[in-house]
Amino acid sequence: MSNQKDQTTPAIAPPAETGERTHTAQPIEIEKASTPAYLKQDEAPWSLAWKIMAGRIKGVSNQIGSRLMRRTLRIGVSARIFHPEAGAKGLRGKTLQYLEESIAHWVMSRDVLVFMIPTVNNTGMLHSSNIRLRDYAKHLDGLVLQGGADVSPQTYSQAATRPEWMGDRARDMYELELLHEFIEAGKPVLGICRGCQLINVAFGGTLYQDIATDVPTAIAHVDEAYDSHYHALRFPQGSTLGSLFSGTPEPLVNSIHHQAVRELGRDLAVEAVSGGDNIVEAIRYRKARFVMGLQWHPEFHRAGTPGLLDCTPILDDFLRAARETRF
Repeated sequence: MSNQKDQTTPAIAPPAETGERTHTAQPIEIEKASTPAYLKQDEAPWSLAWKIMAGRIKGVSNQIGSRLMRRTLRIGVSARIFHPEAGAKGLRGKTLQYLEESIAHWVMSRDVLVFMIPTVNNTGMLHSSNIRLRDYAKHLDGLVLQGGADVSPQTYSQAATRPEWMGDRARDMYELELLHEFIEAGKPVLGICRGCQLINVAFGGTLYQDIATDVPTAIAHVDEAYDSHYHALRFPQGSTLGSLFSGTPEPLVNSIHHQAVRELGRDLAVEAVSGGDNIVEAIRYRKARFVMGLQWHPEFHRAGTPGLLDCTPILDDFLRAARETRF
């Protein structure tokens, strides 16, 4: 028998210590976030996202709206027209368009911008343009029709009883279109003297061509004192001017007109009459926020005259309407 050593399988020694420990991977639990207390517990994510977006849109629109509302108002004033004199040279031989200083300064006294609106002539031989009066109605915030020449009787389908009362037919056509465009655009209109008469004619009304001739019993409505000639006003029941001037039932206004409203146009209401003879002194279009005509000249009212009506509340109401309807 051969002498051999018993062979046994040697034991495998454990790995040497290296300072590192082997860990068994364990699943990580992420704690579910709870809904903040200020939110509804059952509110869907899409609903919350929409509210966030709506809030941001509202914030931006409020900023834009605030800037637009602070924009200075832009008020248009219709032009007076000087027609060329036959054979005249220089300016008298030209067509001139202008505004009376007092009307511009009265409107500007409330810190608004005033623009005179010229006539438009799309068939002009010298300078043609595609601008229309509706463009002014679109970009301006309100319209003032200033005083001046008589409204032509032809405009309300009558013949002039005297040559000097022929009026200005060309200006009538220009201002009637202007009035129509501003009303169509929803913008406020304030008519002064002739402007009041034109508003009445625009809605189918007629005029006294001369108060002294047509109404012999009437008080004097025009005098050599011009804008220093006054008479009292009376406000009919339900008049908006009556409520605006409730503390002054019969105020004084200047009187510088020989024509006046005769037959009232459709959808118009009488806002004031003269105290002595009931001649119409103010009218209002009932189907608009503000379309009003005053027969007197508020821009000529001098502060401090005893009893003289301060017409600033009328101007302010007109400008408030302009701000409300500017969009």
